[in-house]
Amino acid sequence: MSSALPPHPPLDKYYEGAARRERFVRDIFDETAEWYDSIIGMLSFGSGGLYRRMALERGGLQRGMRLLDLATGTGVVARAASAITDHIVTADASLGMLLAGRAKTRLPAVEAKAEGLPFRGGVFDMVSIGYALRHFADLQAVFAEFHRILRPGAKILILEITRPRSRFGLAVLRFHLNRVVPLFARLRSGSRDAQKLMHYFWDTIDSCVPPDTILSALRAAGFDDVRRHVELGVFSEYTGVKR
Repeated sequence: MSSALPPHPPLDKYYEGAARRERFVRDIFDETAEWYDSIIGMLSFGSGGLYRRMALERGGLQRGMRLLDLATGTGVVARAASAITDHIVTADASLGMLLAGRAKTRLPAVEAKAEGLPFRGGVFDMVSIGYALRHFADLQAVFAEFHRILRPGAKILILEITRPRSRFGLAVLRFHLNRVVPLFARLRSGSRDAQKLMHYFWDTIDSCVPPDTILSALRAAGFDDVRRHVELGVFSEYTGVKR
């Protein structure tokens, strides 16, 4: 059996060892769910529904397709997708996030881990993940699950924030995501957990495996035509087609 492929090494200042990662991630998302939508705009430089819809269209989402929006959070990607197709199922490991998004996203919602999805094989035309790849435990296991639940010829779209190549770009991104956004999150919510979550976001971005590793893992899971499209130097869109 192949070894696991975590998206980043354990971050010891947040939890002690990989075994405690899952509990930490679930708890902090549950605790901050009520403020998530109000601060997520700054996290993504204000890229909102229009960008997400364009990315979904570039990724191949079309009217009538059956979409699973995984790690949906409060449903920001699912809401953008609803302008394209009516057949959407959302899933997330955080019950708090699903409950916080219920008023805005009136779509079927399932509490589930990405590494073990409660769906039969070959039922979806597309899987989308919006800025959550860094929060999974094992990319190989997750991509294998995607391959299982997708029908042949179906598509995958992963949206992520990636470290810029230039030193200047990296410094700007670090200042924004590790200083400005956490401060705004604390002021907006009054919550230390919201501030911690935003610091955690940056640390997962900063230590995430490089794009080539993600592309290789998708190919190893059985996806063809695997590509990465980049917007503004930091917004990565990973796509692939199930064989």
